[in-house]
Amino acid sequence: MLEKYAELIVKQGVNVQPGQDVVITSDVCNAGLVKAIAKEAYKVGARDVIPYYIDEDLTRLRYDHNDAEYFENVPNYVREIHNEYALKHAAVITITSEDPDGLKGIDPKKLQTRSKAIHEACALFYDHLDLMEDRWCIVGAPSLKWANKVFPEMSDQEAMEALWNAIYHVTYVDRDDPVEEWNKHRLSFEERVHKLNALNIESLHYTNSLGTDLTVGLTDDYLFAGGGSYTKDGIYSFPNIPTEEIFTSPHYQKVEGIVYSSMPLNYNGALVEDFSITFKEGRAVAYDARVGKDVLGSIIETDEGSHYLGEIALVPYDSPIREMNILFYNTLYDENAACHLALGKGFSECLKNGIEMNKEELYQHGVNDSLTHVDFMIGTADLSITAKTHQGEEVEIFKNGCFVL
Repeated sequence: MLEKYAELIVKQGVNVQPGQDVVITSDVCNAGLVKAIAKEAYKVGARDVIPYYIDEDLTRLRYDHNDAEYFENVPNYVREIHNEYALKHAAVITITSEDPDGLKGIDPKKLQTRSKAIHEACALFYDHLDLMEDRWCIVGAPSLKWANKVFPEMSDQEAMEALWNAIYHVTYVDRDDPVEEWNKHRLSFEERVHKLNALNIESLHYTNSLGTDLTVGLTDDYLFAGGGSYTKDGIYSFPNIPTEEIFTSPHYQKVEGIVYSSMPLNYNGALVEDFSITFKEGRAVAYDARVGKDVLGSIIETDEGSHYLGEIALVPYDSPIREMNILFYNTLYDENAACHLALGKGFSECLKNGIEMNKEELYQHGVNDSLTHVDFMIGTADLSITAKTHQGEEVEIFKNGCFVL
């Protein structure tokens, strides 16, 4: 199963090309998966596979024993290594396995400072990923602490096995040919994407019983996308495994109303629960949370762009991940169980001819720019979404949490 998973990540996740370097970031606990990915990458002709290991316990100690100012400085070797990856057009794989409570109690200002500093120092690296220059993929693999959080009633071994089985199931690795299953999965998005792009939508209105009442305006040349993406060299890949979403970038200035979260948000090992955000003329002007309000505030205050939305994503409430009835406490999985929004950076592929534009041109067309991009879940069983078209028509998109289009 691990070998099948690794093959899927290499062939579909980042679609490694002959002669390409591959960079893998992972916690040390998942070195086995890193080795399996390396083996598959070399099989398809990768030039080199570079592991970049982290240790969650050491990360916690670093935050515990330094003040926020320490995190303003990014070592030169971190800057140089990441930007060198970009210059080589390396394929970038990130394995997420963090403990949902791993940074509980850490001053959110430290997390915010670190995130902002590394995005500024490694701007070339992140621009190459954001602007479709290079391919990247985020995948999951269990850690013991994560498994215990998801399955607290189980023994350590049982929890690890259960989380692995859940990951294999939602990524189709438990089927005979996962690579071919993902070819079929790619086709499953196309009909709805085509319909949404043909509607000439002006805005979407979200409502549900939690109190969400939000109107989101789209750009004039919006494009919905789903499944995977083409990089500028014309190669198709899947940035997220798993994925069940159809998404676009709204006009960052055209968001009005209030939205309520429907699931916890795990941000760098700190949880935010039962929160709401109010928008006016696109900007987040108020927010609250039962748990983690300071963490939510640190996300919104990362920079000016983090006050605005960069993504709206449509995920039916009856998605395969939702039907498993597992709260993963990990955005990669939980965002594919519910409709979600994202604060921060928008996507070049979500605007007609956007892949050919730079950041400034995208921003002029209404696509948000920021150093961050943080998804949060808003989908519920009674979510309603109605589109208003530029022709003045109203078209029901979602009813009772699911597509009716």
